[in-house]
Amino acid sequence: MSNPEARARAAIFGCAGPRLLDSERRFFETARPAGFILFERNCKNPEQVRDLVQSLRACSGGSSAFVLTDQEGGRINRLKPPHWRALPASGRIGALARTNREAAREAAFTAARLIAADLEPLGIDVDCAPVLDVPAEGAHAIIGDRAFASDPDLVADLGRAFCGGLLAGGVLPVIKHIPGHGRARVDSHAALPDVAVHRETLEAIDFAPFRALADMPFAMTAHVVYRAYDPGAPATTSLKVVEQVIRGHIGFDGALMTDDLTMKALKGSLAERTKAALTAGCDLVLHCDGRMAEMEEVAAACTPLSDAAAARLERARGLRARPEPADAGALAARLDSLLSAAAA
Repeated sequence: MSNPEARARAAIFGCAGPRLLDSERRFFETARPAGFILFERNCKNPEQVRDLVQSLRACSGGSSAFVLTDQEGGRINRLKPPHWRALPASGRIGALARTNREAAREAAFTAARLIAADLEPLGIDVDCAPVLDVPAEGAHAIIGDRAFASDPDLVADLGRAFCGGLLAGGVLPVIKHIPGHGRARVDSHAALPDVAVHRETLEAIDFAPFRALADMPFAMTAHVVYRAYDPGAPATTSLKVVEQVIRGHIGFDGALMTDDLTMKALKGSLAERTKAALTAGCDLVLHCDGRMAEMEEVAAACTPLSDAAAARLERARGLRARPEPADAGALAARLDSLLSAAAA
């Protein structure tokens, strides 16, 4: 492999607004993160987003940096109307499967293909979707209708269709939140979820959709403690969970990124969180809010990409194909028809 010191840093960073500040440009030129993530604050109109994406890649050393966003449909959309489509939540697609599973599969593919049609022309090549979590009774609503269903087989089925739609449109999917956030009784943005369920149950239900889609290029961790494996640390910073569950039982060998390091489920300074996640086996750490002092702390604690991480990112890059031809208007009409039939 090439000299690790010449590689990008094992981090994905956000930025503050719709255009790069001079201070951000200088920081990114020095830090050279492996990728960037965009939020609503960064996305005002298509021309502006294309310019921002080009600026981010230019100051990180060229076209190799990935640019991500969260465009799930439903509640979680960083790019909003009127410039971009409002698409249904995954739970609405899953509900269609009660009467017509094949139609639900088509709806999942079509919704994702429409998302890709919005993202790819902007230069956004990674979408942090689909959610493969399996909601359990009594769980916090943070997942809710972001999940397709409470049946792990159906989640896997519709999740694969959704991934197929993104890939057909030239966008790489991120399966999340591995190995499963569906039993969390608190929101990991605000507190640390602690799941005390036996391994057999976790493996049969929570982990099953991720195992079925273990061939996907990216996954995002859950900031959740799984007592059956490691009562002392959430998955993001647990070597046991990464090795035994994510890389072991699930068999995921794609690029593993953390969920946002600033979430209150994690403890310690941002430098400590960064080091703990990378030591546990995550390939990339994710810092979203664009605050310069925090990004500098993360960058100082973050190593260049490991040999394994660099290889995984190269494999992911190889999966990104030129978009297949598609009529977005016809796809949108077909999606509306599928969902209207289900409602009727």
